[in-house]
Amino acid sequence: MISVYENLSWLPTCPTNFSSECRSALEKPDGLGLRLQGLACYSLSGNQLSRLAKVLVSARKAGMSLNPLKPFRLGVLSNSTLDFIVPALEATALRFGIALECVTADYGQVIQEAFSPDSVINRGKLDAVLIAVDFRYLPLRITPGNQEAAAANVQEALDHLNAIRQGVRQNSGAISILQTFAPPPEGLFGSLDRVLPGAPRQLISALNSGLAESVYGTEDVLVDVAGIAETVGLASWHSPSQWNMAKLPFADDFVPLYADHVARVVGALCGKSRRCLVLDLDNTVWGGVIGDDGLEGIKIAEGDATGEAHLAVQRMALALRERGIVLAVSSKNNDDIARKPFQEHPEMLLREDHIAVFQANWNDKASNIRAIAQELSLGVDSMVFMDDNPVERGLVRQLLPQVAVPELPGDPALYARILSAAGYFESVSFSVEDLNRAGFYQDNARRVTMLKQAGDVDAYLASLEMKITFQPFNKTGRSRIAQLINKSNQYNLTTRRYTEAEVAAAEEDPNCFTLQVLLADKFGDNGMISVVICRRLDDRSWEIDTWLMSCRVLGRRVQEMVVQELLRHATLNGVERLIGIYTPTDRNGMVEEHYPKLGFRQIGDEQDGSTRWELDVGTAQIHGAPMQVSSVGWELIEPR
Repeated sequence: MISVYENLSWLPTCPTNFSSECRSALEKPDGLGLRLQGLACYSLSGNQLSRLAKVLVSARKAGMSLNPLKPFRLGVLSNSTLDFIVPALEATALRFGIALECVTADYGQVIQEAFSPDSVINRGKLDAVLIAVDFRYLPLRITPGNQEAAAANVQEALDHLNAIRQGVRQNSGAISILQTFAPPPEGLFGSLDRVLPGAPRQLISALNSGLAESVYGTEDVLVDVAGIAETVGLASWHSPSQWNMAKLPFADDFVPLYADHVARVVGALCGKSRRCLVLDLDNTVWGGVIGDDGLEGIKIAEGDATGEAHLAVQRMALALRERGIVLAVSSKNNDDIARKPFQEHPEMLLREDHIAVFQANWNDKASNIRAIAQELSLGVDSMVFMDDNPVERGLVRQLLPQVAVPELPGDPALYARILSAAGYFESVSFSVEDLNRAGFYQDNARRVTMLKQAGDVDAYLASLEMKITFQPFNKTGRSRIAQLINKSNQYNLTTRRYTEAEVAAAEEDPNCFTLQVLLADKFGDNGMISVVICRRLDDRSWEIDTWLMSCRVLGRRVQEMVVQELLRHATLNGVERLIGIYTPTDRNGMVEEHYPKLGFRQIGDEQDGSTRWELDVGTAQIHGAPMQVSSVGWELIEPR
């Protein structure tokens, strides 16, 4: 699990053209700040962070505008080598909307820089000073079993740190950012080290407690380095060889992680912390798809591994709400169906009254997040969007780059950990107002008609590099076809059910035209996502008996591509018109306008509420989507 933290797994993978993007970043001054922020929002190595930092330094020297990034000057005092750390800090801060400029002092000159009014640090006009010292800097003496000596030793170390803070404040007016101390993994007494006065682990534990108490309630803030080190493992955090050779305070593999934690605190000082968590529902808050699986089929039960993983997400969301983070929902779903688990499922932890804004519809997620932000009177840069679907994540990142979108792994057991590890809701203070913030936003959320603000979805669809494949029914796909026919409820025009044997019969029926649709994109293979069965009414007409589609590909204009394929085969087979049927159910209301949106005209109503629609094959004009099309495996269906 170390890789979750070491690799900053909540961030998307760095693109292969990162170096060229860095080289060309300065060529277009307009929008430079946002471009640099975008480049920082990947999982970057220490070398990549250094490369990005050089671009930032060059832009600053050239006097180029970095708007809308917030400038921040940070002094750094340390007993360690800063050559690798400072560039990482400056590049990482871009991720949080900060144009950070670090001012450093000579190696080991901590107390001298703090006390001298004319030092580099104190005349640097700084916003804050990072006191980046580790346990090797402190005058700690091992006195096993001597409680009085141990207490005096801890107090001496605290007094020394407080003197540095006072010197910085008195001589520069800057606040101090202090660090807790990661103890070395080498012990003297084994488990007794934790409780024996004067033992190394007990000394550092007492020091960290005293440091936290001294900072709480002041303007100075704390970075919990001890907590970071314990999370990844003390033996991994400390590298004796790298300390001996280069005086690195921790293993260089953890430079990006350390920089991220420091930058979070700087971001919080600048008011950049996130305030709202927007949750997808299907396979995020619960396992399964509510529209297809029904209330009894989704997984959120104790004793079920998948269910417990999704319950952990709900617990995390509730804990965040209790500390003042606003919760919202953005789900591609019918509103009534999406709300049902919140209202009726006995094992749901989240309930409707926990959600400030509930957006369950068929709009793209970027538009929904804009609407949520508007309704809450928050900027989109206050939003965190959590969704298991990589395509939805990519769309929001492209259309709303200010929104934080954590990468989620294949295993839902790690979802809650990833959300916590990302540190989007970093705080440097806490008050009663903070505690009540979620309720405040919820009570004051405006119930207005949603503004349908679509981004450049066409450009995003083109960037997905989609490949759509059309095939007739066959033995290989038969089981999956039957499964989709009997499971799909929402995007299903007639919800007619067929057994696997009946599917096989349709394959052989000369009066049936069958279609299975597969879709892949640069994120991976979506598999079979749509099924169509057409039956010949007469020599010139096909009736669309069955048409269903997986909800996970909604918004990608697959339906237009399917119609184009139907029209092509209809023309080849001498068919002049397509007849579509819509039979309403309590779950498929989302496709009520399916046929008119595709250019069909209504030609009749049935007693059961069904409607009939017609499309003229010769005159139909259907605009497709940017996809690579593969169509194989048919023989012409000869007219009777």
